[in-house]
Amino acid sequence: MKRPLKATYSTLLPEAGCDEAGRGCLAGPVTAAAVMLPEKPGKLLSEGLNDSKQLSPSERQRLKILIQSEALAYGVATVDHHTIDQVNILQASIMAMHKALDMLPIKPARILVDGRHFNAYQNISHVCVIRGDSTYLSIAAASVLAKVCRDEYMVELDRRHPEYGWLTNKGYPTPAHRKAILSHGLSKYHRKSFHINTQQRLTL
Repeated sequence: MKRPLKATYSTLLPEAGCDEAGRGCLAGPVTAAAVMLPEKPGKLLSEGLNDSKQLSPSERQRLKILIQSEALAYGVATVDHHTIDQVNILQASIMAMHKALDMLPIKPARILVDGRHFNAYQNISHVCVIRGDSTYLSIAAASVLAKVCRDEYMVELDRRHPEYGWLTNKGYPTPAHRKAILSHGLSKYHRKSFHINTQQRLTL
């Protein structure tokens, strides 16, 4: 049975949970979300939320609707592959989180971030949480929104470039995706810096 996620990090409310999707991809943007949940989310939401990677596509879609309905506020933002190549994926991921936080109409008292790294945002305190998306509801909610929104975008890109299989791999470095790069070269949506750093992995 899944371990229940925590509703909040402390007594400070409201808090914003942040997470990203697409950090390990070879193509497409990195997408981040910031979500502020009520102190007591509904049962369907609180019991269903988990790290987005542990959920099926249908579960993520169902939860996306619940999150958007119940959240006090949320924002979803992307940073494109050009910027990723310019600043590196870590900084691009943090940049996307900041952009998502910019979209919140309510200022959070604290920011909860999945992972180890974050750059200070305005004058708001933040806490980095390893495996935060499987620990705190707000981070899990952010992981779901980021994942669903990025996947939807990659499905659109697949219609332009079906040869890379983005409909199923969403830009991640699967064997089929690597083979397609070797056969067709890089598209304009691929991260060129990732290609340089993964030449050995792309060699079959």
